[in-house]
Amino acid sequence: MAGAFGLKGCQKIRGPQIRSLLEAKDFFLFDCDGVLWHGEQAISGAAQVVSTLIRRGKNVVFVTNNSTRPRENYVHKFCRLGFTDVMLEQIFSSSYCSALYLRDVVKVRGQVFVIGCDGLRTELQDAGVPCVEEAADEPDATIYDCALAPDVKAVLVGYDDKMTFLKLAKASCYLRDPQCLFLATDNDPWHPLSSGRILPGSGSLTAALEVASGRKVTVIGKPSRFMFECISSQFRGVDPAQCLMVGDRLETDMLFGSNCGLDTMLTLTGVSQIEEAQEYRNSELTTNHSFVPDYVVDTIADFLPAFEELDEQSN
Repeated sequence: MAGAFGLKGCQKIRGPQIRSLLEAKDFFLFDCDGVLWHGEQAISGAAQVVSTLIRRGKNVVFVTNNSTRPRENYVHKFCRLGFTDVMLEQIFSSSYCSALYLRDVVKVRGQVFVIGCDGLRTELQDAGVPCVEEAADEPDATIYDCALAPDVKAVLVGYDDKMTFLKLAKASCYLRDPQCLFLATDNDPWHPLSSGRILPGSGSLTAALEVASGRKVTVIGKPSRFMFECISSQFRGVDPAQCLMVGDRLETDMLFGSNCGLDTMLTLTGVSQIEEAQEYRNSELTTNHSFVPDYVVDTIADFLPAFEELDEQSN
C-alpha cells in the first residue's frame, strides 16, 4: 500500500489519501500514550476515530509498552476517557505479552524475579507464572547479607519507580546462572512528562543490568516482533499487508511496524516529530530507514473527515 502513494518516506497525507488508506486496511494497531491520550486527557477526536473504525467492521488493537498496569485497568481507563467500545481482548501490553512469553514460549520452570510495578506482577500471576515474592528486606540490608530466592529461572525488567541498588544487585546475582533468562518488557529509554521533564524508562534500568551482568537482554514489547505474534495467535487471518501501525515514537512504533512488515503512520501528537523522521530518511545508514514512517498525520483526528467522505460516498 505504501507504494500507492510513493516510496516509503514520511509522506504527510490528508483527506482522499487517508480515505484510500482506510478502505485498503482491515487491521489497525494503535499505540496509546501520545496517540490516543496524554495521561488522563484524551486527544481530541481519538475516541470517535476508534469507535468509527470498530463500527465499520475494522479490527482494532492497542499495543503499549507501558507495563505498569494490568489489562483490566486499561479497560477502565479507555472507558473513563470515552473509548467505550474497547474490550480486554483488544489490549496487548508489554506486561501481558511478557507473561505469555514466559508461560507459552519458554515454558519457564521456576520462579521469575521481577523488577517492575504491581501491574506487571498481576499479569504474571494471572497467567500462572510464579514470581519471587517481594521480600521485606531490612532497611540496612545489602547484597552481602540479604536472602536470595532459590530456583530463579528468569529475571524480568519493567518500569519500576521504586528501583533500588539492592534489586539491581539481586538481579545481577541471579543472572550469573547462564540458564536464567534475562528479559525486559520493553526498552523505552525515557518518557515525557507534561512539565517538560522526563522519566527514565525501562530501557535505562535494563541498560544498568546489562552492564552489571555482562549479558544482553531479550526484549518482549515493541519493537520486538513478539507482540505482533501474540496478536496473530489471538486474531485469525491477520495479514501484515492489511495492517497499519499508528504510533508517536519512531524508534519504537515505526521500527516495530517495520520489523513486522506493516505499513506505519506517525502521529505528531506525541514524542517524535516529522523533522526527526526526515533526518532518518535522509541518513546514509540504511538501518535508520526502519525508523521512517510510511505516512504522517498531525493527529488521528485527521481520520474524521475521511470517514465523512466515505459516508457521503455510500449515501
